[in-house]
Amino acid sequence: MVKVHSQAEITASSPKQFSDHLPEAVDLVVIGGGIVGIFTALYANRQGMKVLVVEKGRIAGEQSSRNWGWLRQQGRDAAELPIVMEANRLWEEVDLELNGKTGFVRGGCTYLAREEPRLEKFAEWIEVAKEHQLQTTWLSSEELAKKIDHNAGEGRGDSPWVGGISTPSDARAEPWKAVPAVARLVHTEGVAILEDCAVRSLYIEAGRVVGVVTEHGSVRSEQVVLAGGAWSSLLLQQHGVRLPQLSVKGTVAQTEVLPEILPGMAIDEGLAIRRREDGGYTLSDRNPQDMYLGWHAIRSMKHYLPTLKSSLANPRLRLFGPLGFPDGWIPKRWNSDQISPFEKTRVLDPEPNRDAVESLIREFSILFPQLGRPRILKSWAGMIDFMPDIVPVVDRVSEFPGLILATGMSGHGFGMGPGVGKIVSDIALQKEPTHNLNRFRYSRFFDGSKLKLGPVV
Repeated sequence: MVKVHSQAEITASSPKQFSDHLPEAVDLVVIGGGIVGIFTALYANRQGMKVLVVEKGRIAGEQSSRNWGWLRQQGRDAAELPIVMEANRLWEEVDLELNGKTGFVRGGCTYLAREEPRLEKFAEWIEVAKEHQLQTTWLSSEELAKKIDHNAGEGRGDSPWVGGISTPSDARAEPWKAVPAVARLVHTEGVAILEDCAVRSLYIEAGRVVGVVTEHGSVRSEQVVLAGGAWSSLLLQQHGVRLPQLSVKGTVAQTEVLPEILPGMAIDEGLAIRRREDGGYTLSDRNPQDMYLGWHAIRSMKHYLPTLKSSLANPRLRLFGPLGFPDGWIPKRWNSDQISPFEKTRVLDPEPNRDAVESLIREFSILFPQLGRPRILKSWAGMIDFMPDIVPVVDRVSEFPGLILATGMSGHGFGMGPGVGKIVSDIALQKEPTHNLNRFRYSRFFDGSKLKLGPVV
C-alpha cells in the first residue's frame, strides 16, 4: 500500500508512505531505504529478483534527503568517476521516467579558488577528467566573473577568485523529492517496501546469511544488502564484523527566493551553493563540522588519523554523541527479541550547527553583497556515513556469505546512488561487475594495505 503526500522535509513525524506485508521469503533483502538501497531495489527487480526493502524509519529520512542535492562528476576519486558518470546518465533516465519529479537539472558544477594552492590541486584532477573523456574546462578570474553574477565588494578587487574549473554536464536534484519519487516507481514495479520496520539482526545459519530478523518477524533470503548509511557499522557489530565507519554531521541551510547568480552548483574554500528548484539556494560548508566520539569511534580512530591530520577534511571532534546517535555510547549488543537502537531512533534528526549557519550567511553576504543578507527559511543537519579514506565500501563480506555491503558513501551517495545500486544488483545476481571495485573492497582496512585518501572538494 502506498500513500502519496506533498513533499517537505522528511522526519519521524512524516506520514508513512509504504506499509506492505512482510513476506516469508524473497530473493534479495535490502536494509535501508536511502538512495543506494532504493536504486539497488530498482535494478535488481528489473533483472527478475523478488526484492524487499526494509527501512527502520522513513524512506530517504536521513542523509539521502539531507544532502546538498549535487549530482557531480567533477572532483571525484579516479575509481569513483566511471561509476558516477554512469550514475549521471541513470539519474537523467529515471527523471524522464518520472516526468521530472526528481528535480534533475543540468546546471553544471564549478570549483572556485581564492588562493593559488587550491587552483594547483585542480590541475591534478583535470588529468583524471581527460582520461575518462569528461569535459571539464579551466576558467580564469575574468571568465568566472561572467559565469557567476557576483560582486566582490569594496576592497576585494574585481573578483574574489583567482580561477576555477567547471563541468557543464554536472547536474542537481531535489533531495526531499528525488528518492521518495524513485521509491514510488520501485513500488509500482512490484518491490515490497516497509517503513517503521527495523532489522534487529542478520539471520545466520551455518556461518551464512540466510535472511534478516526484523521487529515484525523474520524474512529468509540468500542475499542481503546492507545499505544502512550511518547505522551500518552498528548492525555489523552485532555479529562481530568490524567496519571503521563513522558518522559526521553536516549542516545545510535554505535561503529565500533570490535572483539567479548561477544555474548549478559552485564551491570555494569556504562556501558551497546550489541553485534550488524553488528559486532559492542551498548553502553548506565545504567540510562537515562535527564528529561525535563514542566507544566505536575511539576503537576506529587509528584508521582515521591520516585523514584527520590532512588538510582534506577537518571535522571538529565532540566528546559525547547525543542520545541515540549510532556512534554514541549505546549498547554494543542486544538480543533479536529486544527493542534495538534502530527502533529507538527511527529517523536520525540532528540539530543543525547554528554557528555554521551564521557563517554560511556571512560568507554568502561577502561574496554576493548585491543580494544583501539572505533570509534563511530552514536549516537542518544530516549524519554522513564516512570512511577513513573517503571512498565507499561496495563488496561482499567473505566471513558471512550472502552479505553485501553498500555503505560509507562519505557524502557522495546522492550523486553515485544509481551507479552503485546498479553495481550492487549485479553483485547480488552473481554477475561480473562492469566497474573495477578494488578500491571499494571491504578487506582494505585489515589486509595491511596503505589507505589512499580520496579527494575532498
